[in-house]
Amino acid sequence: MGIKRLSHAVYETRYHLVWAPKYRKWILKDEVRESVEELFKEILAARDCEVVEMEIAGDHVHIFTSIPPKYSVGEMVRVLKSVSAKEIFRRYPEVKRELWGGEFWEDGYFVRTVGDKVTSDVIKKYIEYHRHEEKTPRQLELGF
Repeated sequence: MGIKRLSHAVYETRYHLVWAPKYRKWILKDEVRESVEELFKEILAARDCEVVEMEIAGDHVHIFTSIPPKYSVGEMVRVLKSVSAKEIFRRYPEVKRELWGGEFWEDGYFVRTVGDKVTSDVIKKYIEYHRHEEKTPRQLELGF
C-alpha cells in the first residue's frame, strides 16, 4: 500500500466499507458471490483503487481499500453498488425475482478510516501540540 501520488495530491487513504443486499438476504453465494467480487475488483481497479482485502459473505460485503482523493467515498460506494446491481440482475434474472423491490443493495453503508502509523491518538496529540504553539507566539527578529 503506502503513499501514492496524483498530479496534485500525495495521499495514503484506507477505508473499511461494509454494506448488505436488500432485505439482508443470503443471496451472495456461489456464482453471484464470485461475480460480485469480480465486478468490485474491476470497478476499483478502473479507478486506481487498491483492494487490500475483500470478503463477500452471504448477506454482506467487506471491502478494505485505498481510494484516491479525486473520488469521494460516497461516490465510490454508489458506483460499486449501482454497477454491480445492474450487472448481477442482467446475469442472474432469478436474483431480480427474489429481490422483488427492484434493488439489489440496501440503502446506505458503513465506512471507517483505517491507519496503522497515524492513529487517532497521534492526530489528537499533533493538534494539541499545534494549538499550544499558536498560544505562545514566537518573537520575530527583524535584523535591522
